[in-house]
Formats: sequence, structure tokens, C-alpha cells
Amino acid sequence: RAGLKWAASLMNAVVLITVLSAGNSGLYASTRVMWMLAKDRKAPAIFSRVNRFGVPFWAMLFTTFWAVVFFALSFIGDQVVYLFLVNISGVTGFIFWICITVCHIRFRRAYIRQGYSLDDLPYKAMFYPFGPYYATILLFVVMIAQGYSTLSPFSPRDFVSTYIAIPIFIIIWVTYKYWRKTKFIKLMDIDLVTDTLPEQERLGLIKYDPEEEQEGYIRYYTAWPRKLIKVVRKRRRRGEVSHDDNNESYDQRSGNTGDTFAEKHVVSV
Repeated sequence: RAGLKWAASLMNAVVLITVLSAGNSGLYASTRVMWMLAKDRKAPAIFSRVNRFGVPFWAMLFTTFWAVVFFALSFIGDQVVYLFLVNISGVTGFIFWICITVCHIRFRRAYIRQGYSLDDLPYKAMFYPFGPYYATILLFVVMIAQGYSTLSPFSPRDFVSTYIAIPIFIIIWVTYKYWRKTKFIKLMDIDLVTDTLPEQERLGLIKYDPEEEQEGYIRYYTAWPRKLIKVVRKRRRRGEVSHDDNNESYDQRSGNTGDTFAEKHVVSV
């Protein structure tokens, strides 16, 4: 109606790019999760292998295969399978974040219980302990309440598809605990040392210096004004950047050397 015939094509391109970006990030995350599970001996060892470029090829191939299979299933029937998959992935996301908040709570409690000081942590989460407890409760409530619409009128198919991920997660978790004979780790027994930077430095695997790391952050966040200054100076030398007479006369009167605000502050940093 607005006369913009190209608007529909533009929106389609935006949607397509968004879907491809989401698919790419999902493929990367799933591949790395499978690779890490294999390294921890929680998945077949073949998925821990990488090619000469450092890419876990077999884990990526396995993930891609099931992604293609599930995508093909969305074209079968009246998209019942697709609905199940969408609901399972959504509920799994809630479970995933609940696990993260619980791990955060237990980490902080174990850190204090084992005699460490919070001042030694390079980063401390804001609003602790309110934040993680509030997030855990809110995620749990949203996960349970998201299927209220399936109760009135009651739809068995929609109800099962909404909550089926919860029993699947519980079955997998209980089976793993029983099969591996793992136990609930007490706060005093939680390993807070293995694979940390100080521990790797003690073993001679890396050379870690917090001050150098901080300087690295400063260099990273000041890289873009440095590049900008180089571009401006280069263009000035080529005569592509010109100033009007008023600005030049003002600089001469005020004694300004031509250094920009960014130049002065980048040098001080």
C-alpha cells in the first residue's frame, strides 16, 4: 500500500539472514557440547576427535545429520512432530538456565565454605544471592505455567508436547546417575582448582599475569580509536580532509596543535 514493492523482499532477506545466523550458532553450540561431552567420557570417544584445523568434524557431522532429519520431519503430517520438537527445545532452554543458576549458587557457597575470599574473584555477579534465586524461581514458574492453555479445554496432544521434555530430562539424569554411580557432591568436596588459570600457571602450562590481562583489555577497547586516528591522519596527509578557514584561524589563535580528543586520551591510556 505504501508503494514500496521492494519492502517484502527486504524483509524476506532479513528473516532468512536471521534464520541462518540462528542455525549457525545452534550448530556451533551443539557441536561443541557434543565434543566436550566426549572429552569428559560422557559421549562416544569418536566425537572428541578433531581435524587438522581443530574442528570436531565427527561431532559436527553427527549434529548436522540429526538437524537435517528433524527439519525433514517438519514436512510430515500436520506438523505434529515439528510442534513436539519446538516445545522440547523451548523447555530444554528453561532447564538449561535453571542448571546454570543452581551451579552459580553452589559455586559461591562452596567458594566461601572452602575458605576462599570473594575479593580474589576477577568478576562477582551483581545482586547475589537475590539474582540467582529469583532467576531460578522465575524460570521454574514460567516453565510450568507455559502450558496452562492446554488445560482449558484440555488437549492431551498439546499437553504432552508442552511438558514431555521434563520427564525426558529426569529419565536421562536419573539413568546417568545410576549407570555411572555418581553421587551428589558436598560443598567441601567441590573441585574449585582444576583447570583454573592459577593452577595451569603452577603446572607451567601457561604464564598468567592479571595485570597483563587487564592491559590486554585496555588495548582491546582502545583499538578502534587508534585505528580511527590513523585513518584521519592518512586522509589529512592526502588532502582529502579539509577544514574551513574559520576553524583554521581558531586553531591558530587558540594554539591548538590539531590533536583530537581521542588522540589525547588514547595516549594517556
